[in-house]
Amino acid sequence: MTHLITETMDKEPYQYYPLGKFVVRAPGVCGGRPTFKYTRIEITGTLDRLAAGESMDEIVAGYRNRVSREAVIEAVQLIASQFVKTLPQLEPA
Repeated sequence: MTHLITETMDKEPYQYYPLGKFVVRAPGVCGGRPTFKYTRIEITGTLDRLAAGESMDEIVAGYRNRVSREAVIEAVQLIASQFVKTLPQLEPA
């Protein structure tokens, strides 16, 4: 895991482990599950919305632009990458 970052947001410390530019794990926020930076919006909910057929534009609008299109794309890419990394090796046929 990357190192803990501390920033100040609204005069309060905000600590997180970056998973990407937009996706983080913040101690004490949503049980440490991945969220979009500076929000309490878990990426799993966003992925569920995509899977249910919502468009990217509908999701961004639903979050009142607190989550960008680029952030949603990054979340999908991170999950896909992690999925591939966890697949077991196949034995040669």
